[in-house]
Amino acid sequence: MAERTKAQTLAWLRTLSGELSTTTLRRLDETLPWYREMPPGRRSAVGLVAQAGITSFISWYDDPSSTPWIAADVFGAAPRELLRSVSLQQTLQLIRVTVEVVEDRVRDAGDDLREAILLYSREIAFAAADVYARAAEARGLWDARLEALVVDSILTGEYDSELPSRVAALGWNGHGAVSVLVGTAPRMLDVDQLRRTARHLDADVLIGVQGSRLVLVIGRVDPPEEGEVHDPLPFIEIARQLEPGFGAGHLVLGHEVASLVEAARSAKAALAGFAVARAWRNAPRPVLADDLLPERALAGDPLARVALIERIYSPLENHSHELLQTLWAYLDNGRSLEATARELFVHANTVRYRLKRISEIIGWDATGAREALILQSALIMGAIAPSSRSRG
Repeated sequence: MAERTKAQTLAWLRTLSGELSTTTLRRLDETLPWYREMPPGRRSAVGLVAQAGITSFISWYDDPSSTPWIAADVFGAAPRELLRSVSLQQTLQLIRVTVEVVEDRVRDAGDDLREAILLYSREIAFAAADVYARAAEARGLWDARLEALVVDSILTGEYDSELPSRVAALGWNGHGAVSVLVGTAPRMLDVDQLRRTARHLDADVLIGVQGSRLVLVIGRVDPPEEGEVHDPLPFIEIARQLEPGFGAGHLVLGHEVASLVEAARSAKAALAGFAVARAWRNAPRPVLADDLLPERALAGDPLARVALIERIYSPLENHSHELLQTLWAYLDNGRSLEATARELFVHANTVRYRLKRISEIIGWDATGAREALILQSALIMGAIAPSSRSRG
């Protein structure tokens, strides 16, 4: 008797499937604004999902062991782009409306059928969540691979005209100037925390892990319009805020460049600085790659040698031979004003004035121990290099 009753119930449900589908589509239009606002093609696809859900319920009621196939039965009717245009929340609303329509129609069919509807709705909700979770995971893995490719191409400087489109596909919001930060990767990397910190600082980051190194490409973003207007943070300050996300060890920030397509220059400087940062015993964290010019030059970095000559030696040589000789004498005499004055046959105040002019011209102060090392290295590199006329 029970078998015949179930068979009769199944036959009755099959005769109702068309009516249930029509009622469901009408209820969706009445209760869900996002469904009403959809283009006709997507509304049709959502309708196919609802109809497939009703048909799948009838098949499941006939054989509950078919549960593993629910997701394929229901969502297989929808085009792939539907998962990208309909959120999980909207999908659950769709399931709820469909279940309510079926419950209302079979209200008097007995407790057994109502219980089956409850069980099925639970299974289909979990199946929907699983479908969206798998899609999100696949999208996340693809984004991670694409981001790693972009960061790697920036580090090597081997990229083509497709770089902007790849960066756009990642949702990069940075604009204008860019700087590259290199440090040690922590044992447990919290990528989300790094991104949240960057957003809080009106910045965006591209993140790449290469062996034990963690590389961040930092760009500024436009602050929200309703927020308080303020000057953009210097990259060194952004790096200080991101510092807790790195592992122990040195942290080196490359110089600022005008755009993302020029980030390879900043990356090369940061990588070169990271390789020699241990040679500066009291290096701050983070440290600018430009503050490691002497160590980089000694390690054979041609960019550092050129920077020392072009930023320090050449400006002094072109401005005044007198200033260049004063700097030589000051550094050779252990930064002693009196000894320098005696060697140059001038007053100590004259030496002070010339050192002030040197600082104004090149931006480095020879009276500081660390900056004196940078200036001494620049003088050595400049003296070894061909003359300015020969270089020209």
